[in-house]
Amino acid sequence: MSTSAVLRRTALYESHKSLGGKIVDFHGWELPVQFESIIKEHEATRRRCGLFDVSHMGQVFVTGPGALAFLQKVNANDIARIGPGKAIYSHLPNERGGVVDDVIVSCLAQGRYLVVVNAATADKDFAWFQKHARGFDVALENKSDHFGMIAAQGPRAAEVTALIAPAAFSLPRFGALELELYGQPSFITRTGYTGEDGFEFIVPNEIVVRVWEDLLAQGRSLGAQPCGLGARDTLRLEAGYLLYGQDLDDNITTYEANYGWVVKLEKGDFIGKDALKKQRTEGILRKLTGVKLLERGVPRAGASVLVDGREAGKFCSATYSPSLQSGIGTGYLDRPDLAPGTKASVVLHGREIPAEIVKTPFYLSSNLKKGDL
Repeated sequence: MSTSAVLRRTALYESHKSLGGKIVDFHGWELPVQFESIIKEHEATRRRCGLFDVSHMGQVFVTGPGALAFLQKVNANDIARIGPGKAIYSHLPNERGGVVDDVIVSCLAQGRYLVVVNAATADKDFAWFQKHARGFDVALENKSDHFGMIAAQGPRAAEVTALIAPAAFSLPRFGALELELYGQPSFITRTGYTGEDGFEFIVPNEIVVRVWEDLLAQGRSLGAQPCGLGARDTLRLEAGYLLYGQDLDDNITTYEANYGWVVKLEKGDFIGKDALKKQRTEGILRKLTGVKLLERGVPRAGASVLVDGREAGKFCSATYSPSLQSGIGTGYLDRPDLAPGTKASVVLHGREIPAEIVKTPFYLSSNLKKGDL
């Protein structure tokens, strides 16, 4: 069977084609990598508002008297910290402390939660949930095929979102709103996985085209424009955000990913707690580390990072940073103690390019406070 025969399309596929989107295969989905240019779309999001089709993301609803207890068991973060109308970023650890997926959990009401999962892992996550739901008074629904998602991201995202959903304007950071939009039960969150203020429309596929077209048409005066996967990748890497399947997987722990703040060991028992507790006590042998090129060059995933003349690891994610105007990347280096400013080099096309270890995020938006994820 050819690859093209199994690629999936979001409800916005024809809209992307009509806007001149350059379509690529992203984890089995046909999605636009860019419309005009990656750099222009990156800058539009940093300065005004970028609109992204993220309909490939999955949605799992967790309901019932045992919903919170179940989510506490499968998440490393403390889900009890959020009440109705709030959301939280978390990791789903396995027994070894590896990450099944990174997710955003929204509390819609007492005993009712929405978990947004990654595109490539939606079915895996749901099977994982089903496996571990035994013994809990909880109902699970995988509604990933029912909903589309649109992300409005950037300093003017609140204004653009309010054009068709005025109630969302006052949503706090990591707020979650359940509402009726164009006569359909819908949800809006304010999480922003681009390192900017951002809103996510989670709406039935029946209205997602209308939402997209109305946001574009009404938001043009505020600088809103369609953006593709290319800008989404440069934005999230500048912000130090992880891409599951590239920076994170079942064999990498949250501590190794330098996201230890997600692990709440004090909250009670959860899957992988013992392994993570042991790792925090004994330390790690590798860590996802930021590297910035000191000379011109565009690094890519797989490029070797040298420290003290030897390979310390390879990039998982790497690109040209439009905001910093330099090459940046992150990789698992076997020197977890490397301090920012440590000299390094990156091998590009057989040449060693001078670089240095840097603290992530590479870029912190003035629109958000530090650590606002």
